[in-house]
Amino acid sequence: MTESLTHAESILIEATPEEVYAAVSDVTRTGEWSPICRECWWDAGDGPRVGAHFTGRNTLGDRTWETRSEIVTAEAGRAFGWSVNEGMVLWTYTMAPVGAGTELTESWEFTPAGQAFFQQMYGDRAPAQIAARTQNALDGIPATLAAIKRVIEGR
Repeated sequence: MTESLTHAESILIEATPEEVYAAVSDVTRTGEWSPICRECWWDAGDGPRVGAHFTGRNTLGDRTWETRSEIVTAEAGRAFGWSVNEGMVLWTYTMAPVGAGTELTESWEFTPAGQAFFQQMYGDRAPAQIAARTQNALDGIPATLAAIKRVIEGR
């Protein structure tokens, strides 16, 4: 059985966990910090609560695509996470108080279901596509965290 591919990194932000949560749980702000996700919008009437849905528009090079996500974790000041395309990829932000600030951790999990989908979709090219998505996470997470810090701290 294929195992999940995972990666996580953290950054210290000079703000309370509640302030950090308020920013990252507002998916409409994602375009302010993500190097790939350019914009997100909630389904009508939805917001940052478990079971809510949103759509994200991503751009990488000359390719643009949309994903559908469902909020799976929404604990104010503690954690916010979503499942992309029915469990293919999981993204989570966790917040922990550190002194007067917050350690924000961004986690990525490319699930076995997501990898199986890539096998179906890409066939012999699947390993290269999976490696590319993994590299995007490895590069994107620290860039995203640094941008969130900049936005929240107003720098």
